[in-house]
Parts: sequence; C-alpha cells; structure tokens
Amino acid sequence: MDVNAAVAAAAAIAGVLTGVIAMLAFRWSEREQKRPTRTSLHTDPVLPPGVDTVLSVLRSSAVVLDEADAVVKASSAAYALGLVRGGKLSVEPMLQMARDTRRDGEIRQVELDLPRRGTGRGEALAVSARVAPLGSRLVLLLVEDLTEARRIEAVRRDFVANVSHELKTPVGALSLLSEAVMDASEDPEAVERFAGRMQIEATRLTSLVQELIDLSRVQNDDPLEDAEPVRVDELVAEAIDRCRHQAGTKQITMAAAGAAELRVWGNRGQLAAALGNLVENAVNYSPARTRVGIAARRVSVPSGDLIEVAVTDQGIGISDKDKERIFERFYRVDPARSRQTGGTGLGLAIVKHVAASHGGEVTVWSSEGQGSTFTLRLPEAGAARDRALQHPDLDDEDGPTPESASYDPLPAPEVLP
Repeated sequence: MDVNAAVAAAAAIAGVLTGVIAMLAFRWSEREQKRPTRTSLHTDPVLPPGVDTVLSVLRSSAVVLDEADAVVKASSAAYALGLVRGGKLSVEPMLQMARDTRRDGEIRQVELDLPRRGTGRGEALAVSARVAPLGSRLVLLLVEDLTEARRIEAVRRDFVANVSHELKTPVGALSLLSEAVMDASEDPEAVERFAGRMQIEATRLTSLVQELIDLSRVQNDDPLEDAEPVRVDELVAEAIDRCRHQAGTKQITMAAAGAAELRVWGNRGQLAAALGNLVENAVNYSPARTRVGIAARRVSVPSGDLIEVAVTDQGIGISDKDKERIFERFYRVDPARSRQTGGTGLGLAIVKHVAASHGGEVTVWSSEGQGSTFTLRLPEAGAARDRALQHPDLDDEDGPTPESASYDPLPAPEVLP
C-alpha cells in the first residue's frame, strides 16, 4: 500500500509539473508572437499622426513609400494616373528619385511625360513629380498633372501667333499701298485704284479687330447675367438684314420659316452675332443664284424644350477632315475664298462659345458639292429661365442634352419678300 501510494503521489506531482511547464511554454509563445520583429517593422510601417488626413485633402496625387519601396499609402488620383500598380510604384524615374531621397534626405523635383494608360494613340501625360522624406523611413511622392495646363498654354501660343499673322497681312498691305499712292501721286487713276484697295484692307482689319473683341467678350463675360427672353424671328430678321447686300450682289435667295412665337433665353447681342455669323458664312460660301434657308422649331428633350435654328446653304460643302476643325479659331476651309470674302476665321469660334455659354450647342452637317447645314440649339426662354431661378449654381455642363432627342425634318423655308 505504501509503495502504491508513493507511486500515485509521484505521478500526480509529475502531471502537475507537466501542466505548469506547458502553460509557461504557451504564455512564452504568445509573448513571442506579439513582440514586434524586424520584419514586421519593415512591412507594416505606421504613418506619422495627421499625415493620412493631410494626404486625403491634397489635390495632387500622393504616394507614400517605405524603405522597401512598397506603397504604404496612395491617393485615388495616383491610381487613376496609373502611378501605382500591384502595390508598387510603376514609374521607374519616380522610384529612382524616391531611393535617392531616402539615401541623402534631399528634396527632388522633375517634370516627366508619361504614356496615357488605356489609349493606343500615343498620347502622353505631362506631370511634375516632387519627392521628400517623411520621417526617418518613409518617402512622400506628390505628382501634379500638367497636361491641361500645357494644352492651354499651347492654345494661347497658337492664338497669339495666329493673331500676329492675321494682323500683319492687312497692316503690311496698307503700308505698301500707301507707298504706292505716294509714288503715283501724279496719276489720278492709279491713286483711285490704290485707295480702293486700301479701303478693302482697312475694312478687313476693322472686321478682324472687332471679331477679336467679340471673341474675348463671349469667353470672359457671363451672358446670363443680363439674360432676357429673345424672339427668334427678330434674330433671324436681323441676320438676314445684315447679309442682304452680299446676297443681292450674288443673286442669292434668302428664306426663313418657323421662327414666329419662339423665344430663347440669353444675351440678345451675343445671340444675334452668332446667328448672323452663320448666315453670313452661308452667303459667302454659296455660289451665285442659289438659296440660303433659315428654319426654326421647338424640340422636346427630357431636360426641357429646345429651340433649334438651322441655316442651310447650297455651297461648296465641307470635307470630313475639315468638319472636325471648322470651329477652331482662325481655321479656314478655303483660305483663298476667305481672303476674297474678307473672312477672319473667327466667326464659327464665336458661334461655338456663344452656344456653350447659353447652355446649348452648334453642330454641322455637310457634303462636298451639295452644301452645309449649321444647327444652333438653345434652351427655350421659359424652361431656361425657370431652371436658372431654381438652380442658380448650375453651370453650362449641367444644361440640356439635345443629343438625346429625336429630330424630325425641318419645315421648308418660305421665301422672304
């Protein structure tokens, strides 16, 4: 009995010791798992306090890299530009900048042209990248998209160059003609001929300067500040009167239909200039003894009624490649004809800006040798006024969407007396 009791006691003590050792081993294992290791410090860095909030409100694309070049934090704009893919910075020059900054702590900045993701047209994104250290182990990369700024700068340079060229032509002609008049002072017929040419060039110069002023005004002013209901039939009558002399010289018949009782909402002066430019182009580019028609109607779209004014001619027509550019400033389909008619290449650009600023659009249909139809679509007076009063903060991009409507053929114009 004593032996059996001793064996049982020894077994119990051994069991207790085994349990204690197992418990201690389990606790030690838990502490080891919770203890931060060198690897965990490298793979799970923590952003300094407040950095995450600051990055979320920056307009720039932001990327934070750790010491292993892994992306710790990236803004949605960085993903949209294609800077981050698969948890890594995908632009090698920026990655090299980050490594150099991590090594010496210096802030670096560079401008790069990056391929645009998802397009096969070879277009490039112009960006400015700035890299700076963030704490002792992290690097911050800020990227600004400069593509639109560069495009605007290119447009500005082209505009200045075009204006300089267009002004140089009539000014140079006036200078030469004035010298010719002085040299031919004893020849009355020559003086009369040169003076007539000077008058033509002076008129062209005046028209160019006036259209430059008009274009600047429609680009900078808000036409809806002084908006009012404008009768379409009055706009049509004014446009016809403006071109009646040129049309009569070429024996061109002008006709109008459908404009009665229609009103648009906007700046009367700008709307008259836009429609006048369309009618003037139709007359200038039409052969003699042809017809120019102006037709207006109301069309319904989900966002409200639109007024559609179409100007149709039987002129030379426009090729497909030219149709893509005719609304550009100073672009001319036929430069030789423009010189003969005194065109400046700004008329359709003005029409485009007026239509856009009034919440509408201008489109073109044309076939070479058959003529063209320019269609100006604008919000109707009542719908546009109500919308402006209800939503004064809406801009032009929230305007009606005439593309969603289905249009019936316009009625045949009636010949004006």
